[in-house]
Amino acid sequence: MKFVDEVRIFVKAGDGGNGAVAFRREKFIERGGPSGGDGGNGGSVVFVADPQLTTLLDFRYQQHHRARNGENGMGSDCNGRASEDLVLKVPAGTLIRDANSGELLADLSDPGQRFVAAQGGRGGLGNMNFATSTRQTPRFAQDGTKGEERTLILELKLLADVGLLGFPNAGKSTLISRVSRARPKIADYPFTTLVPNLGMVQYKDNLSFVMADIPGLIEGASEGVGLGHQFLRHVERCKVLIHLIDMGAEGEGRDPLKDFDILNRELEKYSEELSKKPQVVAANKLDLTHGREKLEAFTTALRKRGLAVFPVSCATGEGLQALLDVTAEVLFTGRSDKLHVEPPEKPARKAAPPKKAAAAVKAPAKKAPAKKAAARKVPLKKPATKKAAAKKAAAKKVAAKKAPARKKSGAGLKAPARAGAKAATKKVARAKGRRS
Repeated sequence: MKFVDEVRIFVKAGDGGNGAVAFRREKFIERGGPSGGDGGNGGSVVFVADPQLTTLLDFRYQQHHRARNGENGMGSDCNGRASEDLVLKVPAGTLIRDANSGELLADLSDPGQRFVAAQGGRGGLGNMNFATSTRQTPRFAQDGTKGEERTLILELKLLADVGLLGFPNAGKSTLISRVSRARPKIADYPFTTLVPNLGMVQYKDNLSFVMADIPGLIEGASEGVGLGHQFLRHVERCKVLIHLIDMGAEGEGRDPLKDFDILNRELEKYSEELSKKPQVVAANKLDLTHGREKLEAFTTALRKRGLAVFPVSCATGEGLQALLDVTAEVLFTGRSDKLHVEPPEKPARKAAPPKKAAAAVKAPAKKAPAKKAAARKVPLKKPATKKAAAKKAAAKKVAAKKAPARKKSGAGLKAPARAGAKAATKKVARAKGRRS
């Protein structure tokens, strides 16, 4: 079956039937009056979501859909027959848009959900409806209205709980074939899936969920490069994303961490909401020797970002049960604790403070000799200044003492000295006289 997820179609609802102009003509009944019946309503175009369908293939080859018109009214008060609605079944998850304005008309995400895309015309009234006491023989009737017609775009977004993302040949088809009954094409040579595959995963305790294998994405998928642009819409409805990393990829510029960053950038460019969905990172192809060698470096790089890595091997089944357990926990409980890990403490940050402290200690140590040298030089200068000041002070004191002594001896002390000498001579003369 060919997968078709977007088509352009034209729908036309049925026209309403015209009312009849008739009069009652029976034997022995004169002027029986108007008896024209009403016209029937035209059929509407109705879309119904069918969970059994997975593609819009039927609308690719039949693009014009018209409902039947209502029958015209007849005499003897007979109304025309209304036409049945034209029911078009589409897969659950189909978006209906107006082709001219681009307006979203309906989102048929629930099974059995209905949407009237084109309303059928209303039937006209016959002349019997226009008879009055003053107009007993109306000779006119009402015509039916035209049914609506539209050009629509049907866009399918698969209803899946879990979506598989990854580069081409990453092992997505192998994974969905091991956990469900889906049987996509799998071969031992590089190729990419051309259509999405859905698989029902039977989990523990009678729980189940739908997994979608999205065709391989490449760099530039959000801008229309490759097939990813056509199928990225199917991931929008998924509640959990499993990012499958090809650890055994070989080629120029292929690296697990680089592939992881490229796909996340494409998701962010396509839709910000899509990039915020819970993402389970699974490292595939551990059965290969060179794939297992890259695991440690890839796990360390993502652990620094706070993301957990679940190593698996879709070929041998290694690690698939742990992957399903964490996926089911996020899907059914909403808890995503196991998807994140505490990033390890970076040794560079720990080593930085001792280096700064050592630098802080060494810097003063280098400056300390300069301070000591300055301190040594200052004391040598300070005593010299003190001694010089002391000498100057002593010299000033001596000069001060000498200067007054000279002044007193020069002026004031001479007279007392002479008076004292005279008194001394008088005392000596008196002493001599007493002795004699």
